[in-house]
Amino acid sequence: MAEKMKMTRKGYDQLRKTIEHLKTTRREQISEDMGVAIADGDLRESAAYDQARMDQSENESRILELEDQLENAHVIEEGSQDGVGLGARVMVRDASGREHRFEIVGTYEVDILKGKVSDQSPIGQALAGKREGDTVNVQMPRGKQDFKILEVVYDA
Repeated sequence: MAEKMKMTRKGYDQLRKTIEHLKTTRREQISEDMGVAIADGDLRESAAYDQARMDQSENESRILELEDQLENAHVIEEGSQDGVGLGARVMVRDASGREHRFEIVGTYEVDILKGKVSDQSPIGQALAGKREGDTVNVQMPRGKQDFKILEVVYDA
């Protein structure tokens, strides 16, 4: 049995929407692409048909992967933790005075470009349970760095 993975409600709902999109819209697109390729004739040398088959295979694999994630998700309601926890948006200031915003999310929800960091990452673990005004020391790829927590916000 797979281990339950913590996830925010927002991440869980987004995962369900993605699966629904892949099962409906994406499947229909692939079906149309196959229909066009079949109508064009000889399938033995049809690059369009081969591509549609590859797209279908990738789509079905992705659906299975996401359904497994959904089945093994343990939704943590935002704000149910004491201090920084899953779903918190945290504003911090580093030693050089630069401010950074992080959103603490489950492993499946990570998006570094949007500031979404895993609760299992070094920064997620360092911030866990901390409050505004606390300072944390985080082991970063380029060495240890101190962050002062300026703000902890949960969506209402």
